[in-house]
Amino acid sequence: MLPSRIFNKNLFIVLAMISLTGCSVNHATGNNSFTGLMSLKDEIRIGREEHKKILKAFGGRYQDIAIENYVNNIGNRLAANSELPNIKWTFTVLNSPVINALALPGGYVYVTRGLMALASNEAELAGVIAHEIGHVTARHTAQRYSSSMLAGGVSMAASIFLGSSAGDLAKFASRAALQSYSRKQEFEADTLGVRYLSRGNYNTKSMASFLSKLRAHSQLEAKRHKKDPASVDRGDMFATHPRTIDRVNRAITNIRQSQSGIRTGTVDYMQRLHNLLYGDDPKNGFIKGQIFVHPTMRFLFKVPKGFQIFNNPTSVISKGPEGSLIKFDIAKKPYKYAAASYIAKVWARNTNISQVDRFNVNNMMAATAKTRLKQENGVFDLRLTAIKQNNTRIYRFIFLTPVKQTQKLDRVLRQTIYSFRNLSAQEANNFYPNRIHVKAVSTTDSVKKFAERMNLNNLKEETFRVLNGLSISEKLRKGSLVKIVSE
Repeated sequence: MLPSRIFNKNLFIVLAMISLTGCSVNHATGNNSFTGLMSLKDEIRIGREEHKKILKAFGGRYQDIAIENYVNNIGNRLAANSELPNIKWTFTVLNSPVINALALPGGYVYVTRGLMALASNEAELAGVIAHEIGHVTARHTAQRYSSSMLAGGVSMAASIFLGSSAGDLAKFASRAALQSYSRKQEFEADTLGVRYLSRGNYNTKSMASFLSKLRAHSQLEAKRHKKDPASVDRGDMFATHPRTIDRVNRAITNIRQSQSGIRTGTVDYMQRLHNLLYGDDPKNGFIKGQIFVHPTMRFLFKVPKGFQIFNNPTSVISKGPEGSLIKFDIAKKPYKYAAASYIAKVWARNTNISQVDRFNVNNMMAATAKTRLKQENGVFDLRLTAIKQNNTRIYRFIFLTPVKQTQKLDRVLRQTIYSFRNLSAQEANNFYPNRIHVKAVSTTDSVKKFAERMNLNNLKEETFRVLNGLSISEKLRKGSLVKIVSE
């Protein structure tokens, strides 16, 4: 073993060498940056390795070859005008309704179909892609990794000096892609994005217009979830793209300093959007009014009026009056015994529940049990209901009601349980998911008329305006193209 005096001296030398040799001028930003612990070769390898994980996390590729080729053409045109034109760029449309975009190091850029539905022209989509290209060319992941390792100081240097791994590069890069960049890095990506838009002859104002739409959408989602819409200005809901309002102002400043192109591509883009899947993919189930239907697994159930449904990747949440809530999911593991046994021995084995009652739901064995919870916001009654299908699969409902609302809601919540039923193949085929439909505005059309055609539970006009970039009082122009949501 080396004496501690010699070991510490050598560690100091290692740290000094890393900090001195790791800094270089980034050709995209023109700034000195510390990327010495992740080379461009590392970035390309890591991006290739982590690509499959991103696909899995976001529902895979959106299966539409025309959309895929269209986005690839836009991305490759922009990347060719970047400072890294010779790496192999990969552009992917993710099959997710969430509005998001992200990039892995080494040239892997992703946009969701949810984001495509919000954009109204090619230039706006190009602005998002250009921004993500900016994160890659600025080598922000390499900066973050190198800085975090150097911040580890002696422990990081020791691992290098002793010959052990300096850290899991791939794990860091994948996690970094899903986490927020610093405000400085976001602004750098905006500046580079504007540069690439200009070089691609795109209207650079599209970046600001899309960021404004993103802000409007954030405010709408806050309203949909009964939160303060003004909260988005204090911190954007989308963690990977913080402080949207600041970015709008900064993008506008950058645009004034840049040569703007003329390409917008509204008509072509809107025509390509026609029939784009909107909202949940049928393979994950979707919402129809007060009904949640899963055509692939062939079942449905109905929630009471006054409850708002939200479909999540692993559960369905329905929010009702005064904090009442319904949660539906499917047990992760099959269970071969009775539903009552499942509640008592598996689901609620560590919970003080009352007697488990057995009953039948549309020819399926079911069971239910109750308990009472004290929380910071009051006392609630909790009902657990398990429905067993095909001898192994367990469907689960959790009903949470304020004590003073329990009796009032008891009948309608029981109706939800008994509404659960299996679907025949023919019935399942009669349910269709929502899609974007593009319509030309005629002289007799109005925002109100189009909003009435939106196949949504609530906030129809607000959603129509956000999707089409219309302010609260803006009227439609004859001949323009608009997006509506319908089957």
